[in-house]
Amino acid sequence: MNFLSLFLTGGGVIFGLMVLLWLVSLILKNSSIVDIFWGAGFVISAWLYFFISPEGFLLRKLIILALVTIWGMRLTLHILTRNWGKPEDFRYQKWREQSGKIWWIKSLFQVFLLQGLLMWVISTPLLAAQYYRVSAPFTWVDGLAIILWAIGFLFEALGDTQLAKFRANPGNHGKLLNTGVWHYTRHPNYFGDSAQWWAFYLLALAAGGWWTIFSPIIMTLFLIKVSGVALLEKSLANSKPGYKEYMESTSPFIPWFPKKDQSKEHSKPNN
Repeated sequence: MNFLSLFLTGGGVIFGLMVLLWLVSLILKNSSIVDIFWGAGFVISAWLYFFISPEGFLLRKLIILALVTIWGMRLTLHILTRNWGKPEDFRYQKWREQSGKIWWIKSLFQVFLLQGLLMWVISTPLLAAQYYRVSAPFTWVDGLAIILWAIGFLFEALGDTQLAKFRANPGNHGKLLNTGVWHYTRHPNYFGDSAQWWAFYLLALAAGGWWTIFSPIIMTLFLIKVSGVALLEKSLANSKPGYKEYMESTSPFIPWFPKKDQSKEHSKPNN
């Protein structure tokens, strides 16, 4: 099978899974379950591409398969644990109220198929890294990809873990987390997520799939401009005491040393 055939096969699988997930959401009356599936969907895609693209370099295929699986399953388990027993996310509740009786069918297109389309397009380097095979089996670009992925995973995992522990302490209510990785970036989890996708692209680049660069670009823009940084900053700057000072001193995305000592506690961000 050629690349396009394999890619279309992946799209068909993702489409089918999203329809099944939509049916489950109707039973549960909770569209936010789509967020839990985001990471797992890429894991499924990576494994599918692994088995249907036998021509690629095996070591690189195993590397990207392992990295995507670790990233995706950690993210899925994190969101599952965070959302367990809680009502539908406020974003979907708002859409449900605005749509009324037609939300059951509107959610299929506005939520599930739209995210499925994004997942399919963004997953392109996961296939390219396993399909193409350059003459040099393992290059310095592969090594750089592994290092970048490790940095990204560290920031994302530590960011989520530190925030979860901070929120679990009643004494931190109304305060700002500005220690650990949060001392160097206001959004360590989003930075880490983006870094890992650039690492996946580097593996695809090393294999010969240079043209899949649109994938990490889309993911990064999505994290910064759509569902991540921009969405939170807009509300936190006006609602959280001390957050404006935090914004002035701490890097918004790429980790860097703060402009001034963050010794005082402020109201924590609702990441």
